[in-house]
Amino acid sequence: MRRPLGVLAAAASLAAIAAPLSATQAAAASEAARCRVSVAKPQVSDTLKIETWAARRGCSNSALLRIRILRAVPGKDPVVKSGASRKGRLTLTLACEPGTYYATATDYRGRPVKSRAVRLTCTPGSGTPTPSPTATSPTPSPTPTSPAPSPSSPAPSPTTSAPSGGGSVGTAEENEVVRLVNEERAKGGCSALAHDPQLRTAAFGHSADMAAKGYFSHTSQDGRSFMDRIRAAGFTGGSGWAENIAKGQRTPAQVMQSWMNSSGHRANIMNCKYNLIGVGVAKDSSGTLYWTQDFAAR
Repeated sequence: MRRPLGVLAAAASLAAIAAPLSATQAAAASEAARCRVSVAKPQVSDTLKIETWAARRGCSNSALLRIRILRAVPGKDPVVKSGASRKGRLTLTLACEPGTYYATATDYRGRPVKSRAVRLTCTPGSGTPTPSPTATSPTPSPTPTSPAPSPSSPAPSPTTSAPSGGGSVGTAEENEVVRLVNEERAKGGCSALAHDPQLRTAAFGHSADMAAKGYFSHTSQDGRSFMDRIRAAGFTGGSGWAENIAKGQRTPAQVMQSWMNSSGHRANIMNCKYNLIGVGVAKDSSGTLYWTQDFAAR
């Protein structure tokens, strides 16, 4: 009697292994494959705050998302700020103190991620990599050197959509920025940049998004990087990319002066490796202008 029982037990185990997943199990497996947690490295904002964010992407369910900012020191690294949210995205800020920081994030389903550590000097844009012709890292954003337009001093009104007809790229203000960029590049022995329609689409889209939602960052509020936006605009290939942004300058000359007075932005403009540019400018409801330059080598 023992032998038949053993055979039945083995058959039952094999049947259980071979049984197909139920619809609920399949949905859970698909969710697990799609859902990702990401976290940004800490950097210093224009208001001299350490800032980072975390997000859950591709997740159909709601889950607690927790993020921590840690300071790298001898011994155990202390958590200097933490927070949690069920909204799928969370930003943390704290007063800046010079040091080396990194961020970690996880959701309750156990998807831990960790940013790389960066040294922050508590100057605007610190913690952002120096631009490189082969890197896909944004450069720091300049502090506006000109006040926002006032009712008595109206700002120019750039086009808020892609130009039509004739195959032209950009508005008059955007093309003036391109002209000024090429004027500066000529002084440094670099060839002129062509105004690329796909890079212009990415640049204008980011300026318009910042103007509409009232933020100022290389990272979109949905978590996209400038490379995500460039690829979404249809730009393929390439061997180097960079982005400059600015807010508040009222003319192409003023925004170019801001960028050329910043070492990181100037390095992008004067990088002879790049041969393409896209410029986008958009205005918010108060009349403040948001400017974006996207560069590429192809």
